[in-house]
Parts: sequence; C-alpha cells; structure tokens
Amino acid sequence: MKHINFKNNKTLNMKNITFKYLAKIGLIIFLAEALFACKKSDTTTTASSSSTVPDVYKKIYGASSITSDGTYITIKTTNLPDHKSVYYPTSNSLYEAFSGTTYNGNTFANNGNSISSQSITIKIPLNPTVATSHAATPLGPIGIALNGVVFFNQYAAGGSPLTNEVAGFDQYWGHPQNSGVYHYHVEPKYLTQTKFTSSALLGFLLDGFPVYGPQENGKTLTDSDLDTYHGHTSVTADYPNGIYHYHFTQEAPYLNGSGFYGTAGTISN
Repeated sequence: MKHINFKNNKTLNMKNITFKYLAKIGLIIFLAEALFACKKSDTTTTASSSSTVPDVYKKIYGASSITSDGTYITIKTTNLPDHKSVYYPTSNSLYEAFSGTTYNGNTFANNGNSISSQSITIKIPLNPTVATSHAATPLGPIGIALNGVVFFNQYAAGGSPLTNEVAGFDQYWGHPQNSGVYHYHVEPKYLTQTKFTSSALLGFLLDGFPVYGPQENGKTLTDSDLDTYHGHTSVTADYPNGIYHYHFTQEAPYLNGSGFYGTAGTISN
C-alpha cells in the first residue's frame, strides 16, 4: 500500500493556493497598469493634436522651426535668404556680383553692409482677428516671408521715405541693414518671379494675416484696390472661405505702413 505524507501534501496544497492567489493579484496589477497607460496615451495624443501646426504655416520653408501652442504660431529663423545676393560675403556660395538697374529702374548702389545669420523668434496669432485699435507698423521686422526672411515697412532709417534706400536693393530687391539683418521692403522678386508666382502666398505679418504678391485673379493691384492697411478680404487658394490679407504693390507703402489690420504678435532676437 502506498503511504501518503499528509504533512507534505498539505504544504503542497498551500503552495498551490498561494501561487494562484499571487497570480490573480499580478493579473489585477497588470490590467490596472495597462488601463492607466492607455489613459495617459490618450491624454498625450489630445495635447499633441491641439498644438498641431496648420499646413498653411508649414509653407514657411525657410524657418528653422515652427511650433504652435494652440494660440500662437512660433517661428524661428536665421534670416538668411536662399537666393544669391551681392551682400553675401564673397566666400559664400550665394554671393553674386551685381551692377546695373535694381527696383523701379534705380541704378544699384551698394550700401556697404553684409548679410549675417540672425536668431529671430516671431510669434503670430494662430487665428488672427481684426484689431479694435490698429497699431502702427514699427521700424524693423513686421512679418516673415516664406523663405524665412523678414519684411520691413515702407520707411528707411529714421522714418524717412525709401527714395534713396531703394538704390541699395540687390538683384532680388532686398538688402541688409547695418547689423546684417537682410529684409524686404518691397516685393521679394525671388519669390514672385523665380520660386513662386506674382499671385502666390508670400508670408505673414506679425498680426497673423497672410501676405500675397502684387497680382490677384490676373490683375496687377494698385493701392486703390486696397484699404488703408494695404489689404482686403477675399477668397484665396490657401483660404477658400476667404480671409483678410495684404498685397505688395509697386508704389508706397509697398506692403504696409499705415498699421496692422489685426493685433500684432511679438518678435525677438
């Protein structure tokens, strides 16, 4: 007859019960952690989607970074034009000698400055709206072009007209000021005549409203086609539901000089 060791059998049963109990506890902990992980993942996804950069701002191909916090679009740029210029150092591959006629038939006169890399951060409203009080555009940057170069308003240093400064525009109608900040006061020729077209989206002003070239629906616009802030509201290829937008024209204020249509964001460097 086979003898049974009741003491050992009891111990074995207790071990089996303990193992099953611990296994159940482990399963409960695993499921709880999995559920928490799912909820955490869902929260992260929601936060990410709320700060997604709309496609229209991704067209600023010259930016070093573009982010959104759901209220503002933040654009960082080194402000180096992607086209040739007589103002690049001669050691730069984008340097190109230039002489002859520049913007509006002016004879080119080098202003003696040189393009240098910048560290500029621009914050513009994600959803621009008309301002109750229209602030004047300042001297210095008032917006950014798609190639990452800043826009300036219609005035030269000291708030004087561009009459003399125009002669210093390079072959693509931009130039650097004394600290090396390259900029466009007038139509950016490289964007309207080489990279894109004269009716294309060219960038944004600090108030978040877009900037377009001098043509619309096959017509070359003049100041008389635009309001005092140098823009109007209509449908565009980028905004099929319509939006207020600025245009470049051949005469002053060229882009803007009377004030922002919307509430301007900020710029720092």
